[in-house]
Amino acid sequence: MKKFLGFALVLVLSIALAACGADKDKSGGSDTEKETKKLVVGASNVPHAEILEKAKPILKEKGIELKIEKFQDYVLPNKTLNDKELDANYFQHLPFLESAIKENGYDFVNAGGIHIEPIGLYSQKYKSIDKLPEGATIIMSSSVADHGRALSLLEKNGLIKLKEGVDKTTATTKDIVENKKNLKFDANYEAALLPKIYESGEGDAVLINSNYAIDAGLNPLEDSIAIEDSESPYVNVIAVNKGDENKEEIKTLVEVLHSKEIQDFILKEYKGAVVPVDK
Repeated sequence: MKKFLGFALVLVLSIALAACGADKDKSGGSDTEKETKKLVVGASNVPHAEILEKAKPILKEKGIELKIEKFQDYVLPNKTLNDKELDANYFQHLPFLESAIKENGYDFVNAGGIHIEPIGLYSQKYKSIDKLPEGATIIMSSSVADHGRALSLLEKNGLIKLKEGVDKTTATTKDIVENKKNLKFDANYEAALLPKIYESGEGDAVLINSNYAIDAGLNPLEDSIAIEDSESPYVNVIAVNKGDENKEEIKTLVEVLHSKEIQDFILKEYKGAVVPVDK
């Protein structure tokens, strides 16, 4: 009888311990594991994904596991965010985001501005912008959201004049009222293809966004014949579905990207071709 009772007691204890182990497994293991949150962010390769990679270990210390989904275009990151397959995306400037919301009915908001990528004018044929000839062809992105930005750069350098009072973030070639050199504009190319267009020597000059220029091995500060200054309103932002901007992990992501460590990294890594902002 004593042997039987001893065996029964061991059996009961074994079952209890197994149950505790199962409960622990179901609850996610240790307290540290419980606190870890996953965050999936869509980003362009350069500089967005590179900046996020630098932020990864800082976020991990704060209990956030960051997964970066890389995109090569300007359409899929917003579609994927809208489908809730991403928690946020980081690839677009504010006017582009506003245009995408208007055109597609996305319920997105800006969770925070992170940096500016100055747009630049590049030429294989001419060493300075004042050397562009009469009737020169300027190639730019087919993205209408970038046209006002490109035209503003040309206006600032004295090549064209835009209609007085026009919103320069939404200006198009139809808003040009003065064109001293009778420049021609070709806007039939995807933004990602513009570095190749430049390399092949097409047109007289090509307007290229800095993320694509850097990705193609160009140095915007050294290789462009004209470049936007740091006062540009085209700040690149963290975009999220409305309401998600209040989530703790999104707030933490923005705080980390605004941190001195990340801002110093941006300044050192891109040498002025990418300019950090903190709001």
